[in-house]
Amino acid sequence: MDKLIATNKKAYHDYFIEDTYEAGVVLVGCEVKSVRLGNVNLRDSFVMIKNGEVFMVGAHISPYKMGSYFNVDPRRTRKLLLNKSEINKLRGKVEQKGYTLIPLKIYFKGSLVKIELGLCKGKELHDKRASIKERENKRSLERVMKEYNTR
Repeated sequence: MDKLIATNKKAYHDYFIEDTYEAGVVLVGCEVKSVRLGNVNLRDSFVMIKNGEVFMVGAHISPYKMGSYFNVDPRRTRKLLLNKSEINKLRGKVEQKGYTLIPLKIYFKGSLVKIELGLCKGKELHDKRASIKERENKRSLERVMKEYNTR
């Protein structure tokens, strides 16, 4: 991962991430320029497999300010590039009950825009509460350790 552009923090809160995959993204020129500026929002986006192809739905890439009529719809469906074997493997897992594909991160790898996909299972409300409690306990422990080490 060379240069991180955006992360989907809500996905880490709402889902158990069981496996991750790296996929390329098909973008037009003005979208790439907008991505370079960091104008990307992955919140409320998901990935679907249709006719043997993988598509990202709901990701928002703001229109490039210097672009003219070349700008496209910011919420358009974008094709993702994966190997056929990976697509078949993902299709089998997604068809199981409770699994979904969520974009976790978007980043540059060299000059290419890549997306990290997570094979996720939804959390229940009590799971979310437990993860919040665990995170708060970890923070308080770090505070105590820092205070203890400075003495």
